[in-house]
Amino acid sequence: MKRFFLCGAIAGTVLPFTFLAHFVQANGLDASVFAHQLFQNDIAMFFAMDVVVSAVMLWGFILLEGRKQRIPHLWIYILCTLLVGVSLALPLFLFSRERTAAASEADV
Repeated sequence: MKRFFLCGAIAGTVLPFTFLAHFVQANGLDASVFAHQLFQNDIAMFFAMDVVVSAVMLWGFILLEGRKQRIPHLWIYILCTLLVGVSLALPLFLFSRERTAAASEADV
């Protein structure tokens, strides 16, 4: 499962940034154009709100599960969510959780 989660984290970084690169190439780093396009219509808002709710729920999961499993540096996954999105933070956190669990089993 660790490889699956790591591949998901890589794909979750590369795929979104591919589209962000297209946007930046066309518009530069214009935050007002970004916000306008993000909230342009009901379908865009649907996806934006879905991601926002998913991100907030992920942060709760990261903090609760991370503390329970004693995963270090939980702030990294919050930062990954803010810099890339749920598509990076979730699989990266799950990868770390699997790695931490495997290390704990090896210590027993």
